Amino acid sequence: MSNTNPIIVGLDIGTTKIAAIAGRKNEYGKLEILGFGKASSNNSVQHGQVLNIDNAVLAIREAMAACRQSNPNLNISEVYVGIAGHHIKSLQTRGDLVRQDMDNEISQADVDKLIADQRKTYIPAGDQIIDVIPQEFNVDNFQNIKNPIGYSGVKLGANFHIITGDKFAIRNITRSVNRSELSIKDIVLQPLASADAVMCDHDLEAGVAILDIGGGTSDLAVFHEGILKHTAVIPFGGENITNDIKTGLGVLKSQAEAMKVQFGSALSQEAKANAIITIPGIRGMAPKQVSVKTLAQIIQARMSEILDFVIYHLKQVGMDNKQLNGGIILTGGGSQLKHLIQLTEYQTGLNARIGFPNEHLSSGYIDELTKPMYSTCIGLILKGYSDFERKKKEFVTSNAEVAIKVPEQFRVMEEPVAVAPAMEEERPVSAVAVENRRSIWDKLKDSIYEIFKEEDDTELK
Repeated sequence: MSNTNPIIVGLDIGTTKIAAIAGRKNEYGKLEILGFGKASSNNSVQHGQVLNIDNAVLAIREAMAACRQSNPNLNISEVYVGIAGHHIKSLQTRGDLVRQDMDNEISQADVDKLIADQRKTYIPAGDQIIDVIPQEFNVDNFQNIKNPIGYSGVKLGANFHIITGDKFAIRNITRSVNRSELSIKDIVLQPLASADAVMCDHDLEAGVAILDIGGGTSDLAVFHEGILKHTAVIPFGGENITNDIKTGLGVLKSQAEAMKVQFGSALSQEAKANAIITIPGIRGMAPKQVSVKTLAQIIQARMSEILDFVIYHLKQVGMDNKQLNGGIILTGGGSQLKHLIQLTEYQTGLNARIGFPNEHLSSGYIDELTKPMYSTCIGLILKGYSDFERKKKEFVTSNAEVAIKVPEQFRVMEEPVAVAPAMEEERPVSAVAVENRRSIWDKLKDSIYEIFKEEDDTELK
């Protein structure tokens, strides 16, 4: 059966890396990865903003070349691009539309017009609207409607979350991509893209905060009752932690990064007091010894500062423990620090977990493609599919792309199971092991059941 879905490419221009992933939904609605490439940002991006366009172009071209090389049949000309940085702001607005055609039900065209009207909202000079996100709608006197299409009424209104950014920062991203011989399909706020990649409908319903810890910034998105309530960009990320280690321990930046990844912990009390890291001396100097506990103390101090910002923003929008039953989802490259979940739960009082971008992926991919650092890229592809399914943009679905398949290097190679020669009353070892595990589990369940049964009987007496 031919797949006529478009191939969509997500391009994540980050402080430490630039990544490009090409994907397409299969017949089951799951995302298949068809191409992947990454490159170092080459000091072209700081705190999420492109500063050196020439270096950014070189890095984007390198990432796109690797993506095309992973699947030579790909024809990539358009990309969805993520955006973050200190310049990102958000505001809440209210909009209403008085319908002229009252004989018919509310249509998607009415909703689109209401959203388009919000792009005329006054914003400070030098800023540009990136996205207009409707929250809850109302039709006449009916409030808190998630989807008004099909309702009948005169007045259609909604609350909106408007995201803005600096015109020059957006222009630098646009120039970098265009000079890389690509065109931008849309620019998407990175925490919203990451949220799409790691969340499911249950998370939206329960209420959840997404914290995407990148290289230059940490991006926050808060959802409650299926509605985006708040977005924020926290001006600290993994690069700040690396620089703190570099300054605090007097080592090279490359050594600081290596120590953070290999030995770093977000909880100093979990680090062994007597564990020592030996760092080679520079140009013949004596080696330097660093305590693992001291390293953890530096990391914990910066991570605690980031979490303090999270707590501040949650209080600003009135989101407490009872409202965010889904807790905090940590994603991005910085989320892979050891003991970060424990520190987050201790400091915020909310449950926490790592968000992997495999919520909407088809199964069987190598670990590299399901790391939290690629949440934004995967989310950008999903954003493209949201536009495609709502017919908000035109996409190429030529038959030439139908034959493109998932490259073998992206798939997990399953090791063959060795089976002994067939003999009477003899079965493969794997089957016996499975049955033994089942019998042990059954016995365990029976014993647990008996314990609770005895306790219940005692309480009833």
